[in-house]
Amino acid sequence: MGPEAACPGRGLLSSLQVRTWIEPVVASTQVAASLYEAGLLLVVKASFGAGASSNHSTSPSPRDALEDQQQRAISNFYIVYNLVVGLTPLLSAYGLGWLSDRYHRKISICVSLLGFLLSRLGLLLKVLLDWPVEVLYGAAAINGLCGGFSAFWSGVMALGSLGSPEGRRSVRLILIDLILGVAGFCGSMASGHLFKQMPGHSGQGLVLTACSVSWAAFALFYSLLVLKVPESVARSSRAVPVVDTVSGTVGTYRALDPDQLDKQSVVGHPPAPGKAQPPRTIIALLFVGAVVYDLAVVGTVDVMPLFMLREPLSWNQVQVGYGMAAGYTVFITSFLGVLVFSRCFQDTTMIMIGMVSFGSGALLLAFVKETYMFYIARAVMLFALIPITTIRSAMSKLMKGSSYGKVFVILQLSLTLTGVVTSTVYNKIYQLTMEKFVGTCFALSSFLSFLAIIPIGIVAYKQASWLQYGDITVT
Repeated sequence: MGPEAACPGRGLLSSLQVRTWIEPVVASTQVAASLYEAGLLLVVKASFGAGASSNHSTSPSPRDALEDQQQRAISNFYIVYNLVVGLTPLLSAYGLGWLSDRYHRKISICVSLLGFLLSRLGLLLKVLLDWPVEVLYGAAAINGLCGGFSAFWSGVMALGSLGSPEGRRSVRLILIDLILGVAGFCGSMASGHLFKQMPGHSGQGLVLTACSVSWAAFALFYSLLVLKVPESVARSSRAVPVVDTVSGTVGTYRALDPDQLDKQSVVGHPPAPGKAQPPRTIIALLFVGAVVYDLAVVGTVDVMPLFMLREPLSWNQVQVGYGMAAGYTVFITSFLGVLVFSRCFQDTTMIMIGMVSFGSGALLLAFVKETYMFYIARAVMLFALIPITTIRSAMSKLMKGSSYGKVFVILQLSLTLTGVVTSTVYNKIYQLTMEKFVGTCFALSSFLSFLAIIPIGIVAYKQASWLQYGDITVT
């Protein structure tokens, strides 16, 4: 007699616990997103390439001039597209987060996935019916009005936080990031091959966009019919302080947990007047560091596809897919880096390691001339995900479960709004400098990445003073 026969409810309980896993939704959504991102770039390039060819059929121009014109057209498209994607969620994402906190946790996820699916259908119809590229602005607006990535990711973070105890919460959130990266890597690796399945202008990209729609539909129906909201896991026992030795919450932010502060004020000596830094100050400094670092990352990510298509690289569809896939490997290497570094360093040190990693890689990227140099620069960025992930995990320790939806939306919208401004500025800088020094944007990102270390260094200094004068023991 098996264990399930002896205890019939055990098998049902296990199946219910599996249904609370958000990972299948994250994986399928990211596969759809990675296919869509590659398909969007290649479809837009093909559209402007065809337009440039027809416009100059009677008066041939040098190849470099046509390529520059195409680059400016693609860049201008992405300026408007990113503005629509970034600004429209401001109208709905916070409301969806509030509804999720008040009524049902799946509201923000399901509504945003509906918009996600409709926007992918827009790209499919553009390829199938040969609509103008301006139609994609409307598809992006629909996605944003349904909450966009801001509402979706805040809902994912809320479910991930609710379904894990505080001592293991950071591990769960980083694992979700890891699933996101692995799924994006697989989708990007396949994107170039799928795009070439139907040669010819009329059917080019049809298979790729159809696959993206299929994965997005699966994510929506899974979240509606299968996914269950986990019960809130109680806080870790307060009898013995728990230190998370796997993720980016060793010592520093554990000591900043309000509940732990109450306990430490009784067990240990009270902090000296004027020495203890309130959590609000620490959060503000972390927020500044996250925003400045996000400026550097978003600017690099937005310009990199254009850089791949232009000389000196001039990649084809398959090479572009591989290049995008290389960006997703950072999820894996950053996860492994957290596992190793958290045993030796505090969170602030790990955050600075990640910022140095990305800043150094961006500086190398500015001087790339060959394909192998591009992958060397991407390899140097192997810890680039650590800063944002660690900062987000640290901030979650200072929230109450009933506020996860709203707080995560505010954080995500702040980063999204910053990204919108960054995308516009970087695309304009790229257009102005691509003929003189094509790596200008990457050099600027390197500077911003190193600049972001300053507020994190202040946090480390304040925290060290707090521990010294407050007599708080941190493992």
